[in-house]
Amino acid sequence: MLTVHKMHFSIFLLLWGWVLCTECRAHRQGKEIHEVYKKGSRPQRQRRETHVEAHKQGSPILKRSPDITKSPVTKSEQLLRIDDHDFSMRPGFGGPAIPVGVDVQVESLDSISEAVTPTSFLQDFTMTLYLRHYWKDERLSFPSTNNQSMTFDGRLVKKIWVPDMFFVHSKRSFIHDTTTDNVMLRVQPDGKVLYSLRVTVTAMCNMDFSRFPLDTQTCSLEIESYAYTEDDLMLYWKNGNDSLKTDERISLSQFLIQEFHTTAKLAFYSSTGWYNRLYINFTLRRHIFFFLLQTYFPATLMVMLSWVSFWIDRRAVPARVPLGITTVLTMSTIITGVNASMPRVSYIKAVDIYLWVSFVFVFLSVLEYAAVNYLTTVQERKERKLRDKLPCACSLPQPRPMMMDGSYNDGDVSELGHYVSENGDKQDRMMVQLALGSERGSSRRKNQRYVSMRIDTHAIDKYSRIIFPGAYILFNLIYWSIFS
Repeated sequence: MLTVHKMHFSIFLLLWGWVLCTECRAHRQGKEIHEVYKKGSRPQRQRRETHVEAHKQGSPILKRSPDITKSPVTKSEQLLRIDDHDFSMRPGFGGPAIPVGVDVQVESLDSISEAVTPTSFLQDFTMTLYLRHYWKDERLSFPSTNNQSMTFDGRLVKKIWVPDMFFVHSKRSFIHDTTTDNVMLRVQPDGKVLYSLRVTVTAMCNMDFSRFPLDTQTCSLEIESYAYTEDDLMLYWKNGNDSLKTDERISLSQFLIQEFHTTAKLAFYSSTGWYNRLYINFTLRRHIFFFLLQTYFPATLMVMLSWVSFWIDRRAVPARVPLGITTVLTMSTIITGVNASMPRVSYIKAVDIYLWVSFVFVFLSVLEYAAVNYLTTVQERKERKLRDKLPCACSLPQPRPMMMDGSYNDGDVSELGHYVSENGDKQDRMMVQLALGSERGSSRRKNQRYVSMRIDTHAIDKYSRIIFPGAYILFNLIYWSIFS
C-alpha cells in the first residue's frame, strides 16, 4: 500500500515540474519579444506586433475579411429593402408618368416567310434580340461606399416592379432559358435599374406583292406596355435612332437588308386609352437572280422556241403542231409552279404580267400556224376552181400564149399552175392566168380578157418572223424599265 502511494506522488511531481518548465519558457520568450520590439523601428515593431498577436492566438495565418454575403444582415433582399415596399405598384405611383428608356440590339434575323401552307397563311418574320429597359426606382436605392452597382439574375425580377412590355402583332415569342433564364437586372445605388433579356419573337409583316419578285418589303416590330397608359408610363428610345444596334453579319438568302431605323408613335384603344408604342423598322430588297434563273429565263426560252415554227414548212403539220402545244403546256407549268408558292392575293403581281404576256406570245404562235394552214387550204380550193374553169389553158403544155407578169418573163409555168424559175427553185408566189370570155351584143363576137391574180401563202410566216421578236423585245424593254 505504501508502494502505491509513492508511485502516485512521483507522477504528481513529474507533472508539476513539466508545468513549471513550460511557464518559465513562455515568460522568457515574452521578455525577448518585448526587448526586440523596443529596439526595432516602427514598421518592424508593427510586423512583430502582428506576429505576437498571431502567436498569442495560436495560428500563424492571418484571419481573412468576413464575406458580407454570408451574413444574414446583408442579404440582397434586405439591402434593397424589398420587403419594406409594395412593388406591385409602379414607381412614383400617383405622380407623373415614369420614363422608361429602351434600346435594342438585334442578334439575328432568322427568317422571312411569305408562303402558303395547307393550314396557315404565313407573312411573318422571326428575330432574336436583346431588349433592354432603363428606369429609376428609388425604392431600390441602397447605401454604398464605392458606388458600385449590384447585378442579379431572373430570380429577383419576380419580386420587384418591371415594365410590362409586349410585342404587338406577335405570333410566338419566348425568353431563352439555356442554361438558365437569359435575364439580367442591374441596380445602381441611386435606384437606377437596367433590365435586359434575350428574346426570340415571330411577328406579322404585311407585305405588298404587286411588284414581286422585284419588290421591296418594309416590316416592323412593335413594342408597347400592356397595362400602363401614357399617363403612367412614358416609353421612349433611350438614344434615339442610335438605340438600335445590329450585327453586321446578319444576312438572308432571299433578301438584302437595306436599313434598320426606329420610330415612336401613340396607339389608341377605345376601351383603355393612349399608349406609347416603339417601332423597329427594317427594309428588305429581294434578290432577283434566283427568279431570273427559275422563272424569267425559262419563260423567255419558251417564247423563243415557239418562234422556230415560223421557219418550218407550212405543210409539215406533225412538226409545227407538237412544237406549239409543247411550248404552251410548258408555260402553263411555269405559271402554276410560281403561283403554288405564293400567297393567294387578289391583285396582279409583276411576275404574273411577264408570264402571262409570254404565254400569250406562245399561244399566238400556235394561232399563227392555224391561220397559215387555213389560208393555204382556202387557196388550194380556189386554185382547183380556177383550173376547172380553164380547160383549154390547163391542157396546154406551154403556157406561153398566156399573159404573164413582167417580172416572170424568163420562167415557165408548170402544168399544175406553179411558177417555176429557170434554176428550178419553187417560188413562194404563183401566177394564175384566167381567160374569161364574154359576149358583147351578139353571140358571134367574143372578147377574151386575161386577168392575173397573185397569191402569197407565206406572207404570214414572213411577217411573223419580224413582228413576234420585235414585239417581245419591246415588251421586255417596257417591263424592266417600269419594275426594275
